[in-house]
Amino acid sequence: MSTNTEKISSKVVAAIVATGLMSFCEVIVETAMNVTFPILMREFSITTNQVQWMTSIYLLLVAIVVPLSAILKSSYQTKTLFTVANLLLVGRAIQGIGTGIALPLMFNIIMEQVPISRIGFMMGIGNLITGVAPAIGPTFGGIVASKLNWRWVFYSLIPLLIISFVLGEWGITQKSPIKKQQIDLFSMLMIVFMFCGFVIGFSNLGSQAFMTFSVGGALLIGILGMGLFAWRSLTLKEPILQLRLFRNKKFSGHVLGFFLTQLISLGFAFLLPNYIQLVNGNSEMTAGLIILPAGFAGAIFALLGGRILDKFGARKPILIGTSLCLNCAYCFYNLWAAFNEYIYCACLYFLYGWNGYVHGLRNDKCTNRYW
Repeated sequence: MSTNTEKISSKVVAAIVATGLMSFCEVIVETAMNVTFPILMREFSITTNQVQWMTSIYLLLVAIVVPLSAILKSSYQTKTLFTVANLLLVGRAIQGIGTGIALPLMFNIIMEQVPISRIGFMMGIGNLITGVAPAIGPTFGGIVASKLNWRWVFYSLIPLLIISFVLGEWGITQKSPIKKQQIDLFSMLMIVFMFCGFVIGFSNLGSQAFMTFSVGGALLIGILGMGLFAWRSLTLKEPILQLRLFRNKKFSGHVLGFFLTQLISLGFAFLLPNYIQLVNGNSEMTAGLIILPAGFAGAIFALLGGRILDKFGARKPILIGTSLCLNCAYCFYNLWAAFNEYIYCACLYFLYGWNGYVHGLRNDKCTNRYW
C-alpha cells in the first residue's frame, strides 16, 4: 500500500482530538490567567511575587509529572490515563498533574497509532494546540476578564472538556501491552527537590538577597537534587528518564533548542500582559488584543510545520524559522522609536508566534524518527 494513501482511522482522530482539546484547555487556562493577575492582586490584596505562584505551582507540578509519562503509559491503559487526567482538572495546582499526563499522552497516541507517512501532519496538529494555546490564552483571558469575571476563564471551558471526555472514551484504544513498572521513589523525590528548589530560588531572586535560604539555599537544593537524580538514573536499569540519550550530541542540541523556545514563549506570555497593564496602565482587553496576532501566526505555522516536515525533513525549516525570528526581532528592536508602542509590542510577540512552527519541528526531530 502506498504511503500516500495511508489512512488515519476515525477512532485515532477522535483520540487525538480528545487529548488535544484537553491539553488546549489546560494550557489556555494557564496563559489566560496571566492577564488576570492585576485583577487578582487588587481583589485579594496580594503582591506580584505572590500572584505569580498561580502559574509557578501549576508549571512546577507539570514538570514533576511529565518525567513519569513513559512509566504511566506502560503501566496503565491509555484510556485510564485519559480519564484520570480529565478528572484531575479540579483546582489550579491539581490541574498541573492533569496537564503533565495529557500533553505527553497526545503525542504518544500520534507516534504509536498514526501511519508514519502522516506523523508530520498530525504532529503539526498537536503542535498547533501546544503552540497556539499560550498565544491565544492572554487574548481569551483579557476579553473574559473585562466583559465577565475572571472565574469565567474556568467556567467557559467546561463544554470543551465534556466534548473531550466523550470523544476520548469512544476513540481511545489500547495498542501497546500493559507492563507494570515500579517508580523509583528516590528518583521521584530528587525530581521534586530539583524543580522546587529552582522555582523557589528564582522566584525569590528579585526580592531577597542571594545569600539567604529562600534564594541561595533553594538553588543549592535544586542543584543537589539534579545531581543526585542524574547519578541515580545512570545507575538504574529502568530509570524514570533515560539520561543516556543525552550522550547523543544531536539529540541534546535539539532538546536544548526545544527548552529555550519554550522558555521564551512562556516568559513572554507572562511578562507582556502584565507589563501592558501594570506599567502602561491599559485594560485587560487591550493586553489580550495586543497579543492576538501571535495566536494567528502560531496557528498557521504550526500546521505548515507538520506538512513541511513530511516533505523536507526538519533541519532546513528549523534553521530558516529561527533565523527569521532573530533577524525580525533585531530589526524591531532597532526601529523602536519609529513605531507606536502598542504596535511594537504586537509585532514583537507576533514573531514568537513562529514558535508554533519552530518549536513543533524541534519536538518532532527529538523523536529521532527523521534523522
